Amino acid sequence: MIEFGATALRMTMDTDLSALRSLAQTYFDAAYEMDAEKFASIFHPMSSVTKVAEDGTVGVTPIATWLAAARKMKAPKQQGFERDDRILSIDFDRELALLKVRLQIPPRCFTDLLSCLKVNGSWKIVQKVMTSENLTDSLAAEGVRLKGRRARP
Repeated sequence: MIEFGATALRMTMDTDLSALRSLAQTYFDAAYEMDAEKFASIFHPMSSVTKVAEDGTVGVTPIATWLAAARKMKAPKQQGFERDDRILSIDFDRELALLKVRLQIPPRCFTDLLSCLKVNGSWKIVQKVMTSENLTDSLAAEGVRLKGRRARP
């Protein structure tokens, strides 16, 4: 009986890990296409985005406001930029998960912590905490020019 329980638990963990990877891929696709509806499909309606503002204060933006701003942004895909999306880590326990991801939306590179909850059997982002750096500064430190970051036609 213990064998069956361990197998069922392993299958559930594999299913959750696969679902969280899928959520991250949808997040990356939404960012590259700057598709607010795709973002909305993976964020819980009560979620928010938190970051340190340029003046040093912590800013918390409700997801509806953040999505409205995303609708006005030009997509990296439209600008011909290459993608550079990475899942840095996934940690989960039952209905709670934390994804650490890195992606580019030129001229910035973002590191996001996506807190997720399994709501009615589906993983949703309930809090996004983000930081970013200017890509030009970051790439210059590595000896790379931003000019070379555009996708080839």
